[in-house]
Amino acid sequence: MRAFRCPHCGFAVAFEQQSCFACSTEVAFHKPWMAVALAPAAGESTMIDDAVWVRCANWDRGCNWLVEAGSSTGICYADGFMRNGPGPDDTQVLRELASTLKDLRRLIFQLLDLGLPIKPFHEDSNGLAFDLISSESVGHPVTIGHANGVITIDLAESLELYRERQRIILKEPYRTMLGHLRHEVGHYYEMLLVTGGELIDQARAFFGDERRNYQAAMADYYAGQVPDDWERDYISHYATAHPWEDWAETFAHYLHITGTLATIADSGLSVTANRVHFDLDADIVPQVHYGEGDFAALVHDWEVLSGVLNRVNHAMGKEALYPFRLNLPVVAKLGFVHDVLSAAEAH
Repeated sequence: MRAFRCPHCGFAVAFEQQSCFACSTEVAFHKPWMAVALAPAAGESTMIDDAVWVRCANWDRGCNWLVEAGSSTGICYADGFMRNGPGPDDTQVLRELASTLKDLRRLIFQLLDLGLPIKPFHEDSNGLAFDLISSESVGHPVTIGHANGVITIDLAESLELYRERQRIILKEPYRTMLGHLRHEVGHYYEMLLVTGGELIDQARAFFGDERRNYQAAMADYYAGQVPDDWERDYISHYATAHPWEDWAETFAHYLHITGTLATIADSGLSVTANRVHFDLDADIVPQVHYGEGDFAALVHDWEVLSGVLNRVNHAMGKEALYPFRLNLPVVAKLGFVHDVLSAAEAH
């Protein structure tokens, strides 16, 4: 995730930090600025641009966002997307919630940063909502999914042991809570920007006909009916299940890629062609934002930088940061997602 300048000493402050590591000054994320500001003390307020701001009511759970004083809930913009959550006495699950809300804030920041249309459920009938509940608490499996703008997430996925067990069972190379959020919000944006609109025929050309029976398709997928050469045409194994899942997986990867490139760019990192020990035709200088017409540069930058990042991970004895391949059919799908989101941002 991105870093910002400490308003007191100028040191780098990560997106979710509540205080500067260098000078210990308390800081908070200010949505109108999309940057950090000096945080008011607990129970106090601060004036920013003719408005009064206070700490989010979830500050003690790790939230560092500001909320306007006088808010009826005291909850910041990002945390306000949660529609349902665990009860106040469920202490174990509340710990899971704190971790998940951190990833939710990362998601909301990225959607805002990309300029995508986004409204919470309590402001718009087509708004976005998150039901964050735990299978560990309710005593039965919680199905992660999206329905008409409501995204349900199993908070148990925030537990590393639980999530890793699921990853192994499902034979996935990558499984994170942020990945779940990005995938499910992909379904939301397909509903919002593609389904029933002018782009539906183009979407079907790339991903297939979404009118295919979803339940039957998923039953076939879990019965093992997957194309032998799926890696040629799909970004992931799960993307083969149904056109909706192919879109959502591709959308999630678009957010993985652009979020990582923006973080690299924001940190001032680049790859210098005459210093590397392999053939590189030009320096790689990633961008914070890749707009309309920039998709070829985005893919080229990512191909080089993901290789570098994978090798960095290997140097630490870890698996590849991005263990996926972008074959040409996948690149074409990512290009369609890029065009859809660029058009949405323009409006």
